[in-house]
Amino acid sequence: MTLQPFKQDTAPDLVDQVYRVLLDAISDGSLAPGQRITQDELAAQLAVSRQPVMQALRLLKKDGFVQDAPLTTGPAGRSRGLQVTPLDTGWIAQVYEVRGALDSLAVRLAAERRTVLDPALFTRGRAAVKRGDIKAMIDADLAFHTALYRAAQNPLIEQSALLHWHHIRRAMGAALQTALLREPVWDEHEAIARAVAQGDVARAMALMQEHGSLASHVLSTQLNARPQTPDDGPPPVARKIRNRQLRGHRLLA
Repeated sequence: MTLQPFKQDTAPDLVDQVYRVLLDAISDGSLAPGQRITQDELAAQLAVSRQPVMQALRLLKKDGFVQDAPLTTGPAGRSRGLQVTPLDTGWIAQVYEVRGALDSLAVRLAAERRTVLDPALFTRGRAAVKRGDIKAMIDADLAFHTALYRAAQNPLIEQSALLHWHHIRRAMGAALQTALLREPVWDEHEAIARAVAQGDVARAMALMQEHGSLASHVLSTQLNARPQTPDDGPPPVARKIRNRQLRGHRLLA
């Protein structure tokens, strides 16, 4: 496992930056489910002190993305440490149920207004698929759904959906590891957008329900078909982060 250091932004504080980088790595699978992680290793790879890493890990643990690892015995004695929380298919299915209800409500209200979504949403999404950039795919997916929430003109829909978005990001990161799901997602998004623009409420809702159900099913199938604890170690995080916007920069402690 390797993480690349990057430059500190001026606005967000350092803990938030470390939190976001680690959450991105967990979401796209660079930090794999069940993988053990240590403050020292992460701090060294990100070129920051242990303090912001410790606080970021504390927040990640509170939010359910990392957890106490099983006890192990080694040269240093018995050690627990932390690990990336394994994906729970039952929990993810419940999250998708809530998201599905919110999405259906959003498309109904948006279709009643015959809202036309910005074509740039789909251009960005397909470009991310073409590059194979999972983080960009997830961000583009969020942008599409957020556009629908805002088109519904009910701020409670977006607020409620975003409460669970980090967990959805992580589920999507796992689902998008297979190329078979990437392009069809944007075919489905465009079909939903057409139905919304045409004011076809029933079709828009049916397509959205099918979209969410398929994503939940594919993810559950993938997770149940393979172990979540890597046998040969996870892919290096640096390889995943290398193409990101923060490439080649460095965090300042």
